[in-house]
Amino acid sequence: MEREQERRIVEAIVLASPEPIAPARIAAVLPGCNPSQVRALIDELNAEYAEQRRAFEIWEVAGGYQLRSLPEFAVYLKQIQKSRPLRLSPAALETLAIVAYRQPVTRAEIEHIRGVDAGAVLRSLLDRQLVRIAGHREVAGRPIVYATSRRFLEVFGLAKLGDLPSLRAIEALAEAGEDADALAEEAVQDGVASRPDALDEDDAAQDDLAAEEELAAAEEEAPPPGVTTH
Repeated sequence: MEREQERRIVEAIVLASPEPIAPARIAAVLPGCNPSQVRALIDELNAEYAEQRRAFEIWEVAGGYQLRSLPEFAVYLKQIQKSRPLRLSPAALETLAIVAYRQPVTRAEIEHIRGVDAGAVLRSLLDRQLVRIAGHREVAGRPIVYATSRRFLEVFGLAKLGDLPSLRAIEALAEAGEDADALAEEAVQDGVASRPDALDEDDAAQDDLAAEEELAAAEEEAPPPGVTTH
């Protein structure tokens, strides 16, 4: 098979996939191809897109590949999207950062770091599928532990957790006077705007308020905080 035809097949597979598709899955469809060759073909496609100044490229996210528009076009895409883009409140961003860097982490550990109750925000992140329940810690009470999800990687445009910026880099931004929350919010908006199937989300503040009300009602009959799923 000619190289050009292989690139076209890979392009069609990535374009048609509703979610990031792993190189091994593409290789299984493409005759005589392995994951390394798939990666090389995708690099060639992206080089071709860049040379032609196309408005999109293939991103490596959540362990797979996905066709996305370039971040510079996010402001225009937002104007035609019927659904509202994913929004996270500062409390949700802070909690998500703790989970991302300390996972697997318990609710009690999150609350110790933040100094406030984290039940409502955790529930909101679970509903958005950015955080998942990763099991139980084998200590007294077997508290639930939380971790980030594959969806988290997809929204933030990360191929793997190792691609998260180091804490030292974040500290450098803070020392330089950068607004970390604003940067994180912008990253979320750009990531969602570049996806063709952005989720319809309510306003973050309203979601957190609703989650707090649900949590208050549920905790009347719930077990102690160390073993809840909130």
